[in-house]
Amino acid sequence: MLPYNLDHVAIAVVDLDEAIPRFAELYGAVAGERERVESQGVEEVMIPVGGSHIQLIAPLGDDTAVGRFLAKRGEGLHHVALAVPDIEAALEDVRQAGGRLVDEEPRPGGRGARIAFVHPKSWGGTLVELVELPL
Repeated sequence: MLPYNLDHVAIAVVDLDEAIPRFAELYGAVAGERERVESQGVEEVMIPVGGSHIQLIAPLGDDTAVGRFLAKRGEGLHHVALAVPDIEAALEDVRQAGGRLVDEEPRPGGRGARIAFVHPKSWGGTLVELVELPL
C-alpha cells in the first residue's frame, strides 16, 4: 500500500473572481495562479493552507462535471485529493481493495499532474482524486 498525503480539498464555486479574495482572506493566504484545465472542464486556483491547499474550481460550462455538480448541489465540497508517488500503483491498490474507479487510467490535471478519481461509493461517500505531481 502506497503512502497517501493530503494534497488539497476542492471546493466548487460559481464565480472564481468573487471566491478567490473571499477564501484567500478567510485563510490568510495568497492565492496561486489561475489555471484552465480544459480536460477537466474547469478553471482552478490553489490557495496554500498549512502543508496543503484549498482548490477552488469553477466550471467552464454548465455541461461539465463541475457545472452539473453545482446545478444539483450548489457550491461546496467537491472532492478530497490525495498525493501519491506512483498513480498506477495507487490505482492498482484501489482495485485490489475492491474499490470502484471513475478513471481506470490516469489523465492530465492541473499543475502538470497526472490524476484519477475514485468513486464516492468506495470512500465513504466522498469523491477522491489521486494526484501524482511532476518531479
